[in-house]
Amino acid sequence: MKKTQLAPIVLAIAAFLAGCSSTPKTTSLLDQARTDYMAAQGNPDVATYAPFEMKLATQAMAQANVEANDRGSDEKIDNLAYLAKQKIALAQEVTKRKMAEAEIANAGKERDQLRLDARTNEANAAKLSAEKATLAAQQAQSNAAQSQLAARQAQLDAANAQRQTQEAQARAAQLEAQLAELAAKKTARGTVITLGDVLFGTDLSRLTTDGMRSAQKLANVLQQNPQRNVLIEGFADSTGAADYNQGLSERRAGAVRTALLELGVARERIDMRGYGESFPVAANDSAASRQLNRRVEIVLSDDSGKVIAR
Repeated sequence: MKKTQLAPIVLAIAAFLAGCSSTPKTTSLLDQARTDYMAAQGNPDVATYAPFEMKLATQAMAQANVEANDRGSDEKIDNLAYLAKQKIALAQEVTKRKMAEAEIANAGKERDQLRLDARTNEANAAKLSAEKATLAAQQAQSNAAQSQLAARQAQLDAANAQRQTQEAQARAAQLEAQLAELAAKKTARGTVITLGDVLFGTDLSRLTTDGMRSAQKLANVLQQNPQRNVLIEGFADSTGAADYNQGLSERRAGAVRTALLELGVARERIDMRGYGESFPVAANDSAASRQLNRRVEIVLSDDSGKVIAR
C-alpha cells in the first residue's frame, strides 16, 4: 500500500476530531505516539517498504484519538496510545530491514557490474598498451625535434645575452662619458652633479646660457636612462638673511627643475629640496668660499630609481 492510500484514514481521523464539540483529552504517551506517527508518515521509505504495517499503525492511532475525543479514561487512552506506538515502531523496523535487504541486493548487482567493468577494463588496457607503444614512438620523434629546437634556442639565447651585455656596457660607457662631461662625482648618496653659482645670474635664480647647456646634458642622461630619477638640492652662502637665502636656494633648485621639465623629463622623476645656508662645502670667510656654497647639487638615483635622503 502506498502513502496515498493512508491519506483517507488520516483525513477521517482529522475530520472526526474537528467535528466534536468538546475538546479531546490527551496524555503524554498519546502525544508521543502522535509525534512518532507524524515522523513515520513523513518518511517516504515507510510508505514504500512497510505500507501494511503503516496501515495497522494508522488504525491504532485512530482508535487512540477516538478514545481521547470521547474523553475516556487516561488508562485506556494510554493503552491505545502504547499499542499505536508499538505498531508505528514495527512499521519503522520493517522499513529498516527491507531497506537493508534492498541494499544487499544492490550490492550484488554492483559486484556483477564490477566484474563486467573489470573485463572491459582488461580489453581497454590491451588497446591502450598498443596505442601507448605508437605514441611512444611518436614522442621519441617529437623529443628529437624538440632537442634540436632547444639547441637552436640556446644558441639564440647566448647570442642575445652577449648582445644585451654589449649594449649594457655601451650604455654604461656612454653614461660615464656624459657624467664626466658634467663633472659628476660619486658619493655615498650616489652620483652628484654640481651646478655652481656661475651658472645662475648674479643673486638670481635664472639659469644662464651655460646653465641651460648643463641642464640639456642632464636631460639627455635622464632620457637615455629612464629607470633613473633625480633629487635637486639648492644651497646658499651665509651672507644676508637666512629666510632670503632659504628662498633663493629653493628658487634656484626650482629653476633647474623647470628647465628639466621643459626639456621633456617627466615630473614624477624629479624631486626638489632647498636647504638655504645648511650643509656648506667651504667656510663662508672669503668670496671664493662663499661662491662654492652658492650651488645646486643634482643627485642621480641608482637603477632602482631611489635616491638616498640627506
